[in-house]
Amino acid sequence: MTKLQEAEQGIEADPTICDDEPRIVRTRIPVWVLVQARKLGTSEAEILRAYPTLRAEDLTNAWAYYRGHRDEIEQQIQENEAA
Repeated sequence: MTKLQEAEQGIEADPTICDDEPRIVRTRIPVWVLVQARKLGTSEAEILRAYPTLRAEDLTNAWAYYRGHRDEIEQQIQENEAA
């Protein structure tokens, strides 16, 4: 498994999983999916219900990763909307 350039707690990337997109550890859920859900008005409680493997801590880690890597995540959102 590859490490993110700047190790982020609870976030990992692996070229064989989710096209190397940063994702929540133990899952195949990319950070951009959670950020996009939040931008569309989905509450944290709704996200946790939709993804039962996630914990509140995972969302905290995702939001922190997004704050530090906003351009990267926004690019992934745009690419996936265009697909």
